[in-house]
Amino acid sequence: MEHPLERRQVDVDGTELSYLTAGDDRARPLVLLHGTFWSRVWQPVLPDLGRIRRCIALDLPGFGASAGELDPEHATVPALARTVLDAADALGVDGFDLAGHDIGGGIAQHLAATTDRVQRMVLMNSVMFDSWPVPAVERFRDPEVRAATTVEDLLEARAASTRRSTVRELSDDELADYLSPWHEPARARSWTAMAAAADPRWTLDIVPALQRKALPTRLVWGRDDEFQKLGFARRYVEEIPGADLVEVAGKHLPTEDSPRQVADAIAEHLTG
Repeated sequence: MEHPLERRQVDVDGTELSYLTAGDDRARPLVLLHGTFWSRVWQPVLPDLGRIRRCIALDLPGFGASAGELDPEHATVPALARTVLDAADALGVDGFDLAGHDIGGGIAQHLAATTDRVQRMVLMNSVMFDSWPVPAVERFRDPEVRAATTVEDLLEARAASTRRSTVRELSDDELADYLSPWHEPARARSWTAMAAAADPRWTLDIVPALQRKALPTRLVWGRDDEFQKLGFARRYVEEIPGADLVEVAGKHLPTEDSPRQVADAIAEHLTG
């Protein structure tokens, strides 16, 4: 039986953060993190994953349906990892499984390396090592570029990136849904702040800790991703003990291209 999706809120230090949830509230928690998109990336697989876990697909501050606004100082991987832990505390969640996409995968790796709260991890088309930032993101390190970027500019850029993130063509409604948060200036500024804070040192510096911990980790990868190349996933499996790789048809958003295969690969790992 599939579990219906619900959108809920949790107060984290005075900021209302939003999350998509599916599954029994008494089940083992699975926290799912986004990067340059928002919790919408996990929506196609949450009903299936809700069969085995209490799914919590969090919107970071200033992203998706969450309140707040990020600046570059609070948009670094370590700062966002702290926010995730604060949200988990507010939800009464201690230990949890963790899945991360894109920069959310960088946050997941940081949590796995620096805390004992992550039990199993999934990285889906994630940043790692020095795979990031890609040029379309890196240019926002320049404060003049950020200041000159309008909501319309960001919407145009996000539309182009989203179209390049799937093999199948998203419908007009699906694309509009993905773009919907960035019609608000505060959320547009939060996106450029995350881009400005993108720094490969956050994923390079934790490699020794990840190697020591050897956390059970599954990489689930859309093999034709133009942004996070499959070669980095293969390198991760070679260098980090406890990791394996499942390749699926798709690009940067394999939840849209191969939702059943992604859900099955994640579920197999979490229940293995």
